[in-house]
Amino acid sequence: MQSRIGEIIDDKYEILKQIGQGGMSIVYLAMDIRLNKQWAIKEIRKKGQVKKDEIIIQSLMVEANLMKRLDHPALPRIVDIIDDGQTIFVVMDYVEGESLDKIIDRYGPQPQELVIDWGMQLCDALAYLHNQKPPIIYRDMKPDNIMLKPEGNLKVIDFGIAREFKEGNLSDTTVLG
Repeated sequence: MQSRIGEIIDDKYEILKQIGQGGMSIVYLAMDIRLNKQWAIKEIRKKGQVKKDEIIIQSLMVEANLMKRLDHPALPRIVDIIDDGQTIFVVMDYVEGESLDKIIDRYGPQPQELVIDWGMQLCDALAYLHNQKPPIIYRDMKPDNIMLKPEGNLKVIDFGIAREFKEGNLSDTTVLG
């Protein structure tokens, strides 16, 4: 995918820099030029009609639509989904901070009181997800998917393999990684 840095998406989001990349998507830091607010924008290019690509795009859209209806302080909000025919742009909260994975690598074990606080924040987020109708199963909890914001609050990111719980579907609770 070619870089979109400097482009303006949907006449309001200026792409500032790339902040992440996956197999079928790139995540950019963008500025809403109307509101002077930063957002993260996930760009999903619709490639050819290859079945595998269609499945991946469908999975990314399921993630976006799942997240769009959630409202919890430990979960990033999705505020806009733009489909221009060739590309889908998912506009979401920009989560400033560092992953717990990087913090642990850099500083080693953390103080017990801090870890307990983090655990309580994560339990609250998971309880919120599990109390949705139908319940949402996150399925990818790991330090790399937990961001520590500068003020000390956590945000759970990357809902790529999250699913709504379906009664009797045993694969929803299978170990994936």
